[in-house]
Amino acid sequence: MSRQHFVHGFLEFVDGIDFANKVEMGIRADRYKAMVPVVRGALTLKGRVHEAEAKHARAHTKRKLKITLPGAMTIADTVADAHYGNRAKMALAFADLLNKEARALQADGVDVIQFDEPAFNVFMDEVPTWGVEALERAIDGLTCDTAVHICYGYGIKANIDWKNALGEEWRQYEKIFPALAKSRVKQVSVEVIHSHVPLKLLGLLEGKDILAGVIDVANDKVETPEEIAGVIKTMMPFVPKEHIVACTNCGMAPMRRDIAEAKLNALGAGAKLARERFG
Repeated sequence: MSRQHFVHGFLEFVDGIDFANKVEMGIRADRYKAMVPVVRGALTLKGRVHEAEAKHARAHTKRKLKITLPGAMTIADTVADAHYGNRAKMALAFADLLNKEARALQADGVDVIQFDEPAFNVFMDEVPTWGVEALERAIDGLTCDTAVHICYGYGIKANIDWKNALGEEWRQYEKIFPALAKSRVKQVSVEVIHSHVPLKLLGLLEGKDILAGVIDVANDKVETPEEIAGVIKTMMPFVPKEHIVACTNCGMAPMRRDIAEAKLNALGAGAKLARERFG
């Protein structure tokens, strides 16, 4: 693993950001507070960000290769702004940098580039406007497959408490899925297993490939292939089977390596079982 944080791993390669004089800021609409770096000047890339990882991985497999980058809206919600004076303007500046790195990753042989946007289910009113605009700027000119990942958050008590307060049915995505359906991004990655999001909402993403989270990253229990195939089956009334791609609910970085590997093996076996059963 070459980066310790999905956002800061990218920001380390950006000029215009002050890491030495962090300030406290509310994150995810003040769900929690954190000490964050400050944007103090025009944003520029210092150089390549993930060239070494992409080329190393490409040299070791002939199969499809995927890499993730942070989304522009989520970055803008993870740093303080002392330069642009407008969060949307700053996000679009980050999107230009993400696009530059994404185009280079495509040239490195990466087949799928995913932008992680957990902030998309927080700022629902802004997603259909500048959130999607920033996403489309980040994928501009790409011919490889593109994806956006959205989730309800993991890893810290503030996220768990927030989710526990949302009730039995989570309908936040009703506000943003129609905008994503109209966007140029090809794939949308969402939580499915143990999620409180009504599966019928996935029908709002007509035409998109759904990267279906069939692996729970919030516990160490290894799913069975039977369980995974069952989750895929529950999606099929709402998403054509040819648009379902089995995936994990979120990243597995905090997980023990042996457990993560066991879950990924189960993911492969479960997807194989689903193909055999459902065609």
